[in-house]
Amino acid sequence: MSVIAYHIFRFTLISGVWSPNSIGNLTSSLVLAGYTGVTLFFILSGFLLFMPYIRSLLFDDPWPSMRRFYLRRVFRILPGYYVSLVILILLTQRQYLQPAYWKQLALFLTLLMDSNAHTYQAINGPYWTLAVEWQFYMILPFFALLLRWIVQKGTFRWRLYKLWGCVAALAVWGLATRYWGRSWQINPHQPALLPPVVHNVAMFFLYGQSGKFMEDFAVGMFVSTLYVIWKVLPEHRFVRWLLGHSWLVWGIGVCWLFLASVWPAFPNHAFLSPFIGAHNWLCEISFAIGYGICMTAILFGQSELQRMWAWLPLRRIGALSYGMYIWHLPLILLFMAYVLPWIQNDWHTIVFSSYWVWVILIVIPFSYLFYRFIELPWMEIGRRVTRTRSPLREAVVASKREIDHPSA
Repeated sequence: MSVIAYHIFRFTLISGVWSPNSIGNLTSSLVLAGYTGVTLFFILSGFLLFMPYIRSLLFDDPWPSMRRFYLRRVFRILPGYYVSLVILILLTQRQYLQPAYWKQLALFLTLLMDSNAHTYQAINGPYWTLAVEWQFYMILPFFALLLRWIVQKGTFRWRLYKLWGCVAALAVWGLATRYWGRSWQINPHQPALLPPVVHNVAMFFLYGQSGKFMEDFAVGMFVSTLYVIWKVLPEHRFVRWLLGHSWLVWGIGVCWLFLASVWPAFPNHAFLSPFIGAHNWLCEISFAIGYGICMTAILFGQSELQRMWAWLPLRRIGALSYGMYIWHLPLILLFMAYVLPWIQNDWHTIVFSSYWVWVILIVIPFSYLFYRFIELPWMEIGRRVTRTRSPLREAVVASKREIDHPSA
């Protein structure tokens, strides 16, 4: 929803419906910070997907199946992505069917479209984030195996320190590659330490066009560690502190995000602009830390803090979030091309509101249909394919069947 809001505010800003002068620079910075929903998207992925590995690394749970992990990711992500890709190419981007565009099409088919200037944000703007996400999926099990070799020895405390050190190293890697890649985007003629071919390959796989966001995933992995410790060791002193100070943590996180969002509104105090301004190398980590703090507060918070996030309509929207994320921009562009010209007038409030009416009446229902008929069936196939049945469970099922139907 924050990304949808960002695009609506961005399009209405460009078309003159509102301006920073009309609402103030501070408010303008806040309403245009919705793009950081992508940052939260990456943090949540690191949080959720790393959790089974933490249980194994710290508490010797069975090691997660690599086969099951990849199959579940394939059935969850690829069907919806490929269906939307085919539809958008056939309806809006038919040039990709011509041989001259096949190399670019290959990057979309292999989810590497974030690494080339010609395919970055092409066909459908949000696609580049799916590429980053998919590449994280590909390396996570192997990164976890490396952690297993490093971490899974010694006492709990020693394992925890080593795990946090490795997660911090991943964040440093993300920052270093972002600094390196961003500097080459700004000054592509600087001397290279690597041969040109090696340098180009490294840029393609390690940075792409906007980085691989490893610092965001690392923040989610760190928060996941705290959550797993709470579930297994609820009496841990750090857990008890978080449970008792969740509102303080929440306030710190909100203030952190507020300051990170409104920084562009203060050009006269921009001594940090080379570091945390838009698209600079510390921009992502600044938002990631803020979101990570807020997530921690919610996870460890009391019912009053959690109630909003457990609100049923919000959860229903959450179930549709993948389809909404994929489809909102093409559908909004459709609205701007064919519907908006009929309602253009001097009442900017009406124009702005019409975007949200379109989201409610078209984007959300369309996303529900996409979820119901594309995403959900493939998710169910993925669950069936990856379902494991232990010998004990088989024996219990067989015994129950014998009791219920002796003649069988």
